Amino acid sequence: MVEVTRRGLMFVLSSPSGAGKTTIARRLLESDDNLTLSISATTRSKRASEVDGRDYVFIAKDKFDRMVERGEFLEHAEVFGNFYGTPQDPVEEALAGGKDVLFDIDWQGAKQLREARPSDVVSVFILPPSRKELEDRLRRRAEDPDDVVNARMAKASGEIGHWSEYSHIVVNRDVDAAIDETRAILNAARLERTRQTGLPGLVDELLKE
Repeated sequence: MVEVTRRGLMFVLSSPSGAGKTTIARRLLESDDNLTLSISATTRSKRASEVDGRDYVFIAKDKFDRMVERGEFLEHAEVFGNFYGTPQDPVEEALAGGKDVLFDIDWQGAKQLREARPSDVVSVFILPPSRKELEDRLRRRAEDPDDVVNARMAKASGEIGHWSEYSHIVVNRDVDAAIDETRAILNAARLERTRQTGLPGLVDELLKE
């Protein structure tokens, strides 16, 4: 029997802050053993609910700059005065082993990933059902002061304006439905012919007389 092997994919989730991508990402990771989270490095301060090495790798700006100079990031960007980047070595190792890597990143990072690895990226943009609901979610989170919430709302239009750069769109009216829709996109991407690198061997075996 010929085993069908598969190269992993980069599953990119983006949205304006508060639209639900982090919740969707967490639920997908909890239910899928073949999906692993890409842990970004960041220069911003750690929130009370976050754990270093699980949510982000929190580093100083000078160390971040050295990593950029050495070409150690697949993508990096400045967001709200802080810097974020994706270390490339763990991602490449996972993809080569058939593991899918989930990215919870903004449109700038998603664009860089598409440019760097166009054949590996499957991108999903999560939209809120309304601006009011987006603001309500940000305020319910209660982790950011009012000035930060206001800044995130001011930037939301610019972020949403990049929706058409993504291959898939999910409107998060109900989080459970949004999770199901996002999971369906991931499962379909895994079955793409070009991603299943072991298919030619199986087909050759099936065609033998």
